[in-house]
Amino acid sequence: MADGRVATVRPVSEEEATGKVAKIYADIKQTKNLKSVPNFWRVLATNPDHLELVWTRLKALMHPEAIGRTSRLDPLTREIIALAVSATNGCAYCINSHTAAARKLGLDTEALGEVMAIVGLFNSTNSIADGYQVEPDVLPPLD
Repeated sequence: MADGRVATVRPVSEEEATGKVAKIYADIKQTKNLKSVPNFWRVLATNPDHLELVWTRLKALMHPEAIGRTSRLDPLTREIIALAVSATNGCAYCINSHTAAARKLGLDTEALGEVMAIVGLFNSTNSIADGYQVEPDVLPPLD
């Protein structure tokens, strides 16, 4: 933000975090292998229950190995999905966060360009199909 703020509320610093917030901060840093808690989590910490809810959900889906669950999707695929959705939603914070995570997992610049090209393609074709109200005729199996 222009005036040096990072959000519409004052984030909870790591130094002032206590109780539930301090415990979640430690878990975030350990699970994501980070040296400091990112702004997103520090802002959510202004409501400790919300921080816990979002972190628990994100950890279960994006870091299932940390809770002893095996995912059918590998970590890079999960990050690419998060990046694609973030780009579609226009969330600069999440685009940067998930690009950094995907790059850390081995996504190179050329592959990043391919991801963005596919995101752009399907944003376009989805809009076209939606605009024409095309009736779905290629359906997945019901297993």
